[in-house]
Amino acid sequence: MTSTSQAPSFDTITVTADGARGSLVLDRPDKLNPLSTHTLREIELAARWFDDQLDLKVVVVSGAGRAFSAGADLSSFTGPGVPEDRQQGWRMGRALDEMRAVTVARLHGWCVGGGLIVAAGCDLRIAGRSARFSIPEVDLGIPLAWGGIPRLVREIGPALTKELVMTCRPFDAEEALRSGFLNRVVADEQLDDEVESLVQTLLAKPKLALLETKAHVNAVTESMVGTGRSWADADGLFAGLRDAEGQASARAYVERLRR
Repeated sequence: MTSTSQAPSFDTITVTADGARGSLVLDRPDKLNPLSTHTLREIELAARWFDDQLDLKVVVVSGAGRAFSAGADLSSFTGPGVPEDRQQGWRMGRALDEMRAVTVARLHGWCVGGGLIVAAGCDLRIAGRSARFSIPEVDLGIPLAWGGIPRLVREIGPALTKELVMTCRPFDAEEALRSGFLNRVVADEQLDDEVESLVQTLLAKPKLALLETKAHVNAVTESMVGTGRSWADADGLFAGLRDAEGQASARAYVERLRR
């Protein structure tokens, strides 16, 4: 049995599926692909739609334009909010984790904060050598949410997670590779070819064995770090957005960027 449903149309992402292969593109290049609550919802819906494509083996996740993602669009999180909205980032991360297909992140330019969480939700990650990473949430007066802490612990371990999240220092692709966050770093001009090579290798594998391997590894890591238990981390995020000291830190951070 094969699936024939047409790819849905979204506002901030572009989704395609053709047989065994799919793609999800963060598609607001003029803003460096920020992650609003609306975008998070669209990513979740896309991940669930991919699961209905029965022939699918591999989905490439990428960002249009000059960067993978500039991270969370904080302006979309400062309204009154409702409990459902508070969990949208967490649900997005879970939807990526739980996708049946193998996800390959193609990373270039900046991958910041929430963008790094999207990348961490993918199974495999390849970056161009000039890619840069940053987790500025603490400087913005908020804790890292959306299940980011357990996903980083899963990928790079607790000590480095604490350092990178608490210091907010940027790091390059080579450090991300050494830490275990990336599978491969390649010359920028070779990024598309290397992603394509990996995709073709995966597509050549038997679907059942390929997808069961993903499910098995995910089951083991879920028992180790428990990403599902991070559903309440949004409470810290929304508290931070209203914390006076945190707001002052955020203003100082923005001011530094403008200099």
